[in-house]
Amino acid sequence: MWNEPSKPRLASIPRLYETESIPTKDKLIYLHFFLYACDWYIAEYDGEDLFYGYAILNGDMENAEWGYISFSELKSINVNGIEIDCELEEFWQPVPASGIPKIKIYEDLP
Repeated sequence: MWNEPSKPRLASIPRLYETESIPTKDKLIYLHFFLYACDWYIAEYDGEDLFYGYAILNGDMENAEWGYISFSELKSINVNGIEIDCELEEFWQPVPASGIPKIKIYEDLP
């Protein structure tokens, strides 16, 4: 994995279910992983291996959805020698889901 998030950066992400009472559009997205036309936006973390976030696979916006994502599986992705990447901390600050065009445009946010 390119630019694997640091332990302090991972520790800053709310734990699973901590943001349940926050409307989807207002949930902060702490990490953005990407590879080709795939994007994973992370809102929660269990502190070990499980993220909760929004996934867009192969640019398929109709089937993009919120769900659970394994960190170890993300780290193991390798397509023809290209590994998944994570936006660097200095270029990605937490932003509400409604502020991310790929989520806002295609997701019916309450």
